[in-house]
Amino acid sequence: MALVLACMFGTTACIEDGFTSSSADLLEFSCDTVAFDTVFTELGTPTKQFVIYNRHKKMINISSISLQGNEYGKFYINVDGMKGSEFHDVEIRGEDSIYVFVESLIDPTNQNTPLEVKDCIEFVTNGVTQKVVLTAWGQDVTRLTRPVFSADATLSADKPYVIFDTLFVAPGATLTIEKGATLHFHDKAAMKIEGTLVAAGSQDKPIHFRGDRTDYLFDGANYDLMTAQWGGIDFTPSSTGNELQYVLMRGSTTGVTVEAESPDTRTLHIFNSVLHNASTSVLTAHNAWIDAEGCEFSNSAYDVVALVGGKYHFTQCTFTNYFLFGIKGGALVNVAFENADGESIEPSVIIDNSILYGLTKEFNVNDFVGHNVLVRYSLLRSAGSDDDNFIQCRWDADPKFYVDRDAYIFDFRLQNESDAIALGNPDLCPENAALDRYGNKRLNNGGIDMGAYVWVFADDDNDNK
Repeated sequence: MALVLACMFGTTACIEDGFTSSSADLLEFSCDTVAFDTVFTELGTPTKQFVIYNRHKKMINISSISLQGNEYGKFYINVDGMKGSEFHDVEIRGEDSIYVFVESLIDPTNQNTPLEVKDCIEFVTNGVTQKVVLTAWGQDVTRLTRPVFSADATLSADKPYVIFDTLFVAPGATLTIEKGATLHFHDKAAMKIEGTLVAAGSQDKPIHFRGDRTDYLFDGANYDLMTAQWGGIDFTPSSTGNELQYVLMRGSTTGVTVEAESPDTRTLHIFNSVLHNASTSVLTAHNAWIDAEGCEFSNSAYDVVALVGGKYHFTQCTFTNYFLFGIKGGALVNVAFENADGESIEPSVIIDNSILYGLTKEFNVNDFVGHNVLVRYSLLRSAGSDDDNFIQCRWDADPKFYVDRDAYIFDFRLQNESDAIALGNPDLCPENAALDRYGNKRLNNGGIDMGAYVWVFADDDNDNK
C-alpha cells in the first residue's frame, strides 16, 4: 500500500529514467549534412541548426561530441546552449531532443575559385560512432573600401570584389570591368560615375552587380529575392559614353539612375543585360540619351522604368513587373512630360519589338496623342488598339512567361503558347542584336519574336527553365 501511495502522490519517483547501454539504441539527426552556400573568406557564415533525437524510452548519454578539424578554417558549434568544439556526457531524456547550432569562419584559400571546406561532428554513444558532415565553399575576394578611380583603371575577373561604401569614378576617368567579373556591394554601398563606366561582359561570361549576401533567406529562396541590399549605379551629368553589356544587376535600392546635361550625346548603351529587382525603379533617366537592345527590365516596387525628358530607344526589350513584396504603384514605363519644377518637357521614346506585360499597367498615361512616343510591333496586356503612337501592336495578349511567384521563379522567357512568337518586325532589329542573351538567333524563318528572349521550343514547358 505504501508503494502505491508513493506512486500516486510522488509520481516522479516512479518514472523510468535509467540510461540505455545498448549499442543498438542510436541517435537520430534531422539531417546528415549541414551545407553552407559560398561564403567570403574571413567573414563568418550565418548560423544553421540541426536536431539530435533520442527516439528511445530511456535516456541516452552521449559520451563524446567533437569537431574533427580541417585545414582552411573553423566550424563552430553550440550544443544545447553550450559553445565549444568538444563536449562530454551530454544527456538526452527519453523521447526528447536537443539542438546543435553551427557556423563557420573560413581562412583565405589563396586561389581565385571557390574551395570546398569540410569537417564533421562525431558523436560517440555506447561505443558507437555517428557523424554529421559539415561543408562550406570559401571564396577569396578583393575588398575595396570607398575606392576612388581618378585615372583609367580595370577591375579583373580573377576573383570577386566586395565594395564597401561608394565606388567613385572621377570625371575624365574610365573604369573598365572585365567580362566575367562579379561586384558584390555591402549594405548601402553604391557606384557613382562622373567619368565613364565600361562593363563589357559576354554571353558566356556576364558581369554581375549584386549584394554581398549569398546565403538563403529560407529553403528555396536566396537573397537574390531581396531588394535594397545595396544602393545602385548613379551616372551624373558629366558622365557620357557608358556601356553595360551582358550585365546582370539585381537587389538594389535605386537601380540605375542617369542624370544628363543634354540628350545630344549618348549617356548610356545597355545591351543584352538584366536590370532586376529594385525597391524603387530599375532604371530612372533625366534628360539622357539611352539606347537599349535585348534587355530585361523587371520587378520593382514603383515604376519599372521612369523617363523624364531625353531621348530613348528600346529594341527587343522586356518590361515586366511581378515584384514579390507588393507593388506600391507606378507603371512598367513612366514617361513624364513635366520636370520636377513643373516645366513642360518633351521626351522622345521609341519601343520596338518589345513586351510590356506584368501586374501593373504598361504606361502612366492612357494615350500619347501629340507626343513623341512610338511603340511598334510590341505586345501589351491591355485591350487597346493601334493609332499614330502604337503601330502593329499585339493587344490583350499573353507572352506566357515562366513565372511562378509562389515558387520564386522569375524567368521571362517564352513558353510554347506565347503570343509574342514571330510577331516582331525583323527590319526593326539592328544587326548587333541578332542574338539574345542566351545566344539564340532572333531571325527564324523570316520571323522574329517580341521581347528580350527568343522562344525555344520545349517538349516539356520545364525544359527552358
